[in-house]
Amino acid sequence: MSRSSVGRGTSSPLGATVQAGGVNFSVYSKNATLVELLLFDTEDALKPERVVSMPPQEHRTYHYWHVFVPGLVPGQVYAFRAVGPFDPERGLRFDGGRVLLDPYGRAVAVPKAYDRRASNTAVAMKSIVADPGSYDWEGDLPPQRPFVETVIYELHVRGFTRHPSSAVKPEKAGTFAGLIEKIPYLADLGITAVELMPTFQFDAADAPAGRVNFWGYSPVSFFAPHRAYSSRQDALGPMDEFRDMVKALHRAGIEVILDVVFNHTAEGNELGPTFCFRGLGNEAYYLLQRDRSRYADYTGTGNSLNANHPIVRRMIVDSLRYWVTHMHVDGFRFDLASVLARDENGSPLLNPPIIWDIETDPVLAGTKVIAEAWDAGGLYQVGSFVGDSWQEWNGKFRDDVRRFLKGDRGTVSDLSARLLGSPDIYGHEEREPEQSINFVTCHDGFTLNDLVSYSQKHNEENGEHNRDGMNDNLSWNCGAEGPVEDPAIEALRCRQIKNFLVLTMIAFGTPMLLMGDEMRRSQRGNNNAYCQDNEISWLDWTLLQYHADIHRFAKMLITFRSRRDVATENVHLTLNQLLRQAQLEWHGTALNRPDWSDDSHSIAFTVKSLRERFTIHAMLNAYWGPLIFELPPAGEQRNRNWRRWIDTSSRSPDDICAWEEAPTVSGSSFVVEARSLVLLVELN
Repeated sequence: MSRSSVGRGTSSPLGATVQAGGVNFSVYSKNATLVELLLFDTEDALKPERVVSMPPQEHRTYHYWHVFVPGLVPGQVYAFRAVGPFDPERGLRFDGGRVLLDPYGRAVAVPKAYDRRASNTAVAMKSIVADPGSYDWEGDLPPQRPFVETVIYELHVRGFTRHPSSAVKPEKAGTFAGLIEKIPYLADLGITAVELMPTFQFDAADAPAGRVNFWGYSPVSFFAPHRAYSSRQDALGPMDEFRDMVKALHRAGIEVILDVVFNHTAEGNELGPTFCFRGLGNEAYYLLQRDRSRYADYTGTGNSLNANHPIVRRMIVDSLRYWVTHMHVDGFRFDLASVLARDENGSPLLNPPIIWDIETDPVLAGTKVIAEAWDAGGLYQVGSFVGDSWQEWNGKFRDDVRRFLKGDRGTVSDLSARLLGSPDIYGHEEREPEQSINFVTCHDGFTLNDLVSYSQKHNEENGEHNRDGMNDNLSWNCGAEGPVEDPAIEALRCRQIKNFLVLTMIAFGTPMLLMGDEMRRSQRGNNNAYCQDNEISWLDWTLLQYHADIHRFAKMLITFRSRRDVATENVHLTLNQLLRQAQLEWHGTALNRPDWSDDSHSIAFTVKSLRERFTIHAMLNAYWGPLIFELPPAGEQRNRNWRRWIDTSSRSPDDICAWEEAPTVSGSSFVVEARSLVLLVELN
């Protein structure tokens, strides 16, 4: 056995770093008394081929344990073992018998017989040595689209192509490679960014008995792509296939935003398994209660990362830097981002260090950062999330648009604010209109089809007796629960779906669509399908044929986003400046007489584009009967008329038209059918 070289300091980054002649390993563990490096022949090995001990007097500098092992190459399977006190009252949970992942490991090996609970070496996940600099990017450059041009499409890598109808080769279905095959579809739809649900290596076994963790909000690594999402199962295949996907998306002009989970890990509470962080530095990585044997839980998953601890802060920033520099991703959506705003006692911080670390890091400058600005502990920061460049998921947009189209009382004023970029929420920050990420559906909750097809959640198949998931979905089934054959109900559902799409696309802000909403994907009323790796969650591509009208409608709306000059010609305007310059008039059914009362279910407005290239007159009727709206004059010049651009009560192709082909409208009034929206356009 060759001897391992010893360095006096840890000059290389944390993790396994490939160097000339071997690999340098470095890991943080403050209270360990001994750390060992385990080298394996395969991920399924019953025992390590070699054990490299790191006695502290030679292999420890400060709290960093390090060793250089000559002769190793990328693809080497390895893990750590840390010996130290098991003293839960002090927050210490060392277990010298546990095989531990490298917190900075760039690739993860998952044994065929992987067991979440067992400590047997043969069934434990392990890390793999990787050299991220060996990939040929072929001149890849990020699209660097400004938010003002961005339309986000949230998708699940596996769910996007796993269904047999995807026409993706079986060996690539549900993988990064499968997604590559569907890039032409995404480009044709017109979206500019995909927001991928978690692609970090996660524990698929973190789910109720007999089910799997499908969504992936259960990370075990913040640097490694999820192995099951790769059609290549060689040691470094997932890393390269992920990069192939990013490169292909960039060639199509589509950015890649990762949904990242830096708020908790798969290790759960004090009864959970030990994969990595708990066995190396439990007291540093996690927020603990006053009784330090127990975990603070602001995530609903059993634990919360101690994001503002110096070691965890460094790991988070290093992870983000890695995905930007070596994996070429364009942005991040931070799951339950308000956890990152808590101190070690769980109290909210006015200026959380980790938030400003991310904001001010030069490597991350220009990277899109999006906050889900709340957590499961009751901290809700929409409109108050710290930072100068963070965008936010606007939960108020989702709720207020749902309430208006559902027909609830007292919704017109709130809806108008959402359409204007939510100045009541964001106006005080003097930021750009696109700070608000506008959405009505996302992975968490009903799909758009189910939002208009179910009044109650139907999560029985999750095995929790329908107790999980949100109870109040602000949904309406349009007259019957679930699938129906009644053409009147189906027509109403189609109308409502189009209404939702219109309001999302015309509002100031950055629009986001959920995978499959453009073809009426259903989850059978399940609003919490996190454990459903089956046809409940997979995108059925035959829906594209059955609901071609909805797909066409969505595609044409997205096209409108690219030609509007409401904001694109003035990208430096703040929301407040834009609203001050806007040539906007509010109406009710009568011109210049908007009805803001609680009993109102309709509103109209006329707005000119900033360069006065066109004027839009919108009439929004959420009432359960038709309404007659007065029309403003189309213009003083001859041959200038209103054109009927959108009428969601009409059947395709009359529901939406290209502006130049839209039929003209005569008269001084227009009948807007029940629960429908009409948008007229005047081309100047």
